[in-house]
Amino acid sequence: MSFDPPLPPFGSSDPHATFLNSTALDLLLIEIVPLARRLANEAASRSSSSTSVALDDDEEREAMFYRLEQLGYKVGQGLVERFSRDRARMVETLDVIKFICKDLWTIVFRKQIDNLKTNHRGVYVLTDNSFRPFSRMSVEVGSNAVVRAQPFLWFPCGILRGALANMGVNASVQAETTELPSAIFKIETISSKST
Repeated sequence: MSFDPPLPPFGSSDPHATFLNSTALDLLLIEIVPLARRLANEAASRSSSSTSVALDDDEEREAMFYRLEQLGYKVGQGLVERFSRDRARMVETLDVIKFICKDLWTIVFRKQIDNLKTNHRGVYVLTDNSFRPFSRMSVEVGSNAVVRAQPFLWFPCGILRGALANMGVNASVQAETTELPSAIFKIETISSKST
């Protein structure tokens, strides 16, 4: 899959051609957080006996996080299955992380991760200094833009966790931003305990 225009012998009539509309993905990433908020509130109102029950902020954030992370997990699994099938199986966790930083991130966000750090004990920190979903956000002076931007990191966390799981790496993924448009993703591998 490529974002570049197809070369002359390769066109939409080719049955093996794959194209991605990056604008559609950008719009999905913009709308997915408000959609998750609406769905969380609708689910809460359906499950309660009264018709006008609203979630408090913490419950709403937790329900949104779960929904967004699960959606991203499924997308990450599908992306890796499709784009790593022609590659040799990666055994080392660092090779998997490098694949995600270079190839998967380029497919999803049209650029590579800017910085990868590891402590060689299962913790990896990926830094994207110009995270694409944040690059189009407007920021008011004196606003709480960083707090409002945090839910937009949950879907990419799910993508990372799903991609890692599909490549045989069990991990937890957390993300934060301290200044827009940068984002930091922390991946901690979870070793399977054998008895």
